[in-house]
Amino acid sequence: MTLRKICILGAGTLGSRVALQSAISGFTVSIFDLKQASLDSALFTMQKILRQLVRGGTLTESQVPEILQRIQPTLDLPEALKGADLVNESVTEDVAIKKSLWAEVGKLAESHTWLTTNTSYLLPSQFAEETGSPSRFCAFHFHDVFYSRVVDIMPHPGTDPTLIGVLEKLGRKLNQVPVIVRKENPGYLFNTMLMALLGAAGKLITREVGSIEDIDKSWMVNFHMPMGPFGILDSIGLDTAWHVTHKMSDSASQAFAAHLKTYIDQGKLGEKTGEGFYTYPNPRYREPDFIL
Repeated sequence: MTLRKICILGAGTLGSRVALQSAISGFTVSIFDLKQASLDSALFTMQKILRQLVRGGTLTESQVPEILQRIQPTLDLPEALKGADLVNESVTEDVAIKKSLWAEVGKLAESHTWLTTNTSYLLPSQFAEETGSPSRFCAFHFHDVFYSRVVDIMPHPGTDPTLIGVLEKLGRKLNQVPVIVRKENPGYLFNTMLMALLGAAGKLITREVGSIEDIDKSWMVNFHMPMGPFGILDSIGLDTAWHVTHKMSDSASQAFAAHLKTYIDQGKLGEKTGEGFYTYPNPRYREPDFIL
């Protein structure tokens, strides 16, 4: 079947970017959230990204209005799902919340609609049954979308193999590089590797082995990277990192989760709030003299 309309559930950092790239790629896009403030923030972010893409020559100024016209923000879930050929969910990393939402979506989505989750660390099998159509359900996980263009396709044991092919084609249409995760794995491929790095950085900071800046400098200089593990955490969101680490039972992860919580309690969630381990929009690690 031909995909024409994509429905995005959750207007947060990643959901808004997936929605925008879908519109850029020519799809009609509905984006649902429970809060008008979240939708307003998503539209502001999209307009900012579009300006950057125009300045970089990826888009022309004349393309922007038609891209924005293809995006339909709404607080009405049935309206968002109406006519959708594919749903991609990007809500909070909480099994109970996802189960509740998918149970509702399963009752409202049309029978032809493919159902996907953008979960970062949970497994699709944990809430596949709640969709009411587990064979039409799969993880379709994006990273940054515009800078880090990998999209993970991770089926659960009951996923219809046809959907994997649909998502591979869609991933390329969305200007992403699709990779298939053959077995369910928390963190897919990249995030599994990334967590090893962030976990090591967490041990270093909680054990007071090095400062945030020195840990980042060590990584950046040795691997010629534009940011270190704490800059990466700011871009991911400290709340997202906490949701993952606080569920891990080992003492090192628990200590790092507690450290992250001290920032979260102050409203410092990273780049999206203007402050995390660094302050934004001009973090220290981007200054020319940071690694001198």
